[in-house]
Amino acid sequence: MKELKKIERIFTRPAQAGMVGDGFRVYNYFPTGYPLRAKLSPFLMLDFNPAFDFGASNHPRGVDVHPHKGFETVTIAYKGSVEHYDSTGNRGVIKPGDVQWMTAGAGILHKEFHETEFSKKGGPFEMVQLWVNLPKSHKLTPAKYQAIEASSMNKVDLPNDGGVVSVIAGEFNGVKGSASTFTEINAFDIRLNKHGEVITDISAVHNAAILVVEGSVEINSQQAGLHNFVLFKNEGETITIKATEKSVLLLLSGVPINEPIAQYGPFVMNTQQELQEAFREFESGKFGVLN
Repeated sequence: MKELKKIERIFTRPAQAGMVGDGFRVYNYFPTGYPLRAKLSPFLMLDFNPAFDFGASNHPRGVDVHPHKGFETVTIAYKGSVEHYDSTGNRGVIKPGDVQWMTAGAGILHKEFHETEFSKKGGPFEMVQLWVNLPKSHKLTPAKYQAIEASSMNKVDLPNDGGVVSVIAGEFNGVKGSASTFTEINAFDIRLNKHGEVITDISAVHNAAILVVEGSVEINSQQAGLHNFVLFKNEGETITIKATEKSVLLLLSGVPINEPIAQYGPFVMNTQQELQEAFREFESGKFGVLN
């Protein structure tokens, strides 16, 4: 049997939420605070919008047109619906269980809002947005968009009616994920029934963490409660999870990108010169047009 993956630290939810636009009430788990960015490469950022009822609205809440370059945004919907538009002509709606994986690459404009009908009715809204770095060799890859619907996502039913794992990216116990990625990444949406159990191996080379979206669990014999964030050491491989109540987890892992990071707002490059070039391209209209 492989050695259990050692837990470095379990974080509680950050103290305060911040608004992104008028539609996302998020807690930023990293990169602020504890130096998690270096410990979680290739992931750059995790914003979590726990279940929150924004109420009915005559206009869709969200974030208007803004640019990105040099990385990917991954939006995972748990409750409510998000609508996306970008300057390459892509448009899509993600509903509970769906994932929107956008590669900004060489540059893109996009906007994202609560889906129109959801906005009119209101209701609980819950989501995670990740920023995933791109290696230098793919920083200038053409922008693209992957809409991964829950109905088409590869899934693994756990034994003894323990629950189900939706494999967003990477590979879970031999089942491959739906997203294409530029580096080796795992992203698993884990839904456990009360007393459900799951065991999986994550390479010791991978940086790894688990967000407890809902419920409470025991991870490698340590308790993790609602909205806790569990950071693993790069020691051991096996992760065992037992649900003390019905729970939803997001497991993330990946091979670190050991390259310099130069970031300013929505641009993530390797050097200051590349950042300056990104601004020039954006200001000159090279990222396209989006109204």
